[in-house]
Amino acid sequence: MTRYTYPALFLLSLLCSCYKETGVPVNIDFSYKLPADLRTVPVNVAFSNLSTGASHYHWTFEGGEPAVSDYENPGTIRFKQAGTYTITLEAWNEDERRQKSLTIQLDSAVNINFDTLVLVNHFSPVEVQLTNKSIGGSTYDWTFEDGIPATFQGAAPPNVVFTTPGDHTIRLRVSNGGQEFVTEKKITVLPALTVDASWQYAFEDEDQEAPLTAMLHGSAANFLTQQWKAGGGTIKNDTAGNTSIYFKDPGTYEVIYQAANGKDTKSVTRTITVKPNSFISILRDIKLGINAAHGTVGSFYAIRHRRVYKKDEDITIAGKDIDLVFFGLSATFGFNKFISPDSATAFSFPLIPGATRTRYVNTTETCGCGISLTTTDFDKIQNDDLFKQFHITDQMNGGVQFNNTLLPRIVPFETADGRRGAIKIKQYVADGINSYVIVDIKVQKYE
Repeated sequence: MTRYTYPALFLLSLLCSCYKETGVPVNIDFSYKLPADLRTVPVNVAFSNLSTGASHYHWTFEGGEPAVSDYENPGTIRFKQAGTYTITLEAWNEDERRQKSLTIQLDSAVNINFDTLVLVNHFSPVEVQLTNKSIGGSTYDWTFEDGIPATFQGAAPPNVVFTTPGDHTIRLRVSNGGQEFVTEKKITVLPALTVDASWQYAFEDEDQEAPLTAMLHGSAANFLTQQWKAGGGTIKNDTAGNTSIYFKDPGTYEVIYQAANGKDTKSVTRTITVKPNSFISILRDIKLGINAAHGTVGSFYAIRHRRVYKKDEDITIAGKDIDLVFFGLSATFGFNKFISPDSATAFSFPLIPGATRTRYVNTTETCGCGISLTTTDFDKIQNDDLFKQFHITDQMNGGVQFNNTLLPRIVPFETADGRRGAIKIKQYVADGINSYVIVDIKVQKYE
């Protein structure tokens, strides 16, 4: 061995020693990618190894399929269940071993939906049964606008009651741990049941005497069924809101109107008093114009209709029911008389279609006909007993006029169909061509 051999060997040994002390470093890193940033399972996650310096690798995929891999690049790992998972990569070479972990949050796929079922009907109070049909949620938050309860947390909500009329929103928020989904539906609440009733006498029965017909008016709201009930009366249609009831005999009767809507039933009671039949009609404060006032006040009167007819009114149909005609020559009331409807044209009135004959005693004080009816007698009449006692003929001073010197004046009459009565002239009102008399009438009713 030469003198140069030992230094060379020393230098070689020194170089080898320095090489081992500076071994290859391992830089570990990796990334993953979700398809279109989708975080809902099931999902395939692609992992990319970004490490350098390593020659060996071991992956651990918590919750994944496969769960482990020794490939440098494991490719795509499938996750089927939602949750938070730890992903670990170990990388090493002969000189160094490194490890890195990270977590990945995967959510369940959420299909949010719920059904509402209104129990019974939509009239207040409304009870709603809720069925949660959502899939994939981990938390559920319910809000019930104006409901009882107003809120609920959980997958299976209780029945909810709404009482306020109108539309109410039911809102469901579903979370899968990372995302929130919202859906809502509306519930319509109709007002609660209300009931009221009224009645009025039929036109021909305003005297409230038997036999009597009353018109019934039910005014229920938010109802499904309605019915009238009464003891002693005959209801024409007991399930109609507006109907009539007939009472044959006098008495006091209770009429009940009841309505229901499937949840509630309410009723009101009305009392109707039917008086005994007096067999007469009493008509008060009727104005009858002189001949010149026929166009403004009217000179024709129909007892059945309880109204005065004027000159220009169409009486084609009503003509047959006109019972009384007043003729006054002037505003001084020096010449007046009640005339028969069938003789109207003889006193400058228009023809009355279908006119019938009415007989009068215009001046009982001079008729000599045996019919005497004073003002006191007239005022005391409460039934038709007095009227039954006399019969008026054409010869009983029907054509005799009277003036305004006697007041009040009583004028008995008999209609073509045999109804007997009397007119009481209470006042003469001078108003030029619009002058008129004010009268009361008592007359037997129609059969």
